[in-house]
Amino acid sequence: MTSVPVAEILNELRAREPIFHRREFGTTRDELLAMTDEEFWELGASGKVYSREFVIENLLERYKQPESHDWPCEDFSIREIAENLYQFNYILIEPDRRTRRTTLWRKSSNGWKIVFHQGTVIV
Repeated sequence: MTSVPVAEILNELRAREPIFHRREFGTTRDELLAMTDEEFWELGASGKVYSREFVIENLLERYKQPESHDWPCEDFSIREIAENLYQFNYILIEPDRRTRRTTLWRKSSNGWKIVFHQGTVIV
């Protein structure tokens, strides 16, 4: 597995979450393509499956508007599940709900790439 301390990687990824709400990492089609793996997909809190293209199209529409509110997160954890592949977990506190989030991140020669994301409503 990787020689980089897991705590260091946790801090790198914590700065990127919640994904797609950190506009400083990119808001253009090219930037979103660069940050997502070609096989990226999302399992939404509703249970719906979203493709990479669907997510990017929706994000491009969202980014036309100013961010509506802050996206506080808590309870971060991480584990390396394969070489350069990390499962990053946290709770996202939204105005009307709390969701447990999991993102699979792959460290590549071009930086971090999102492989998978899931949100699950906490009841």
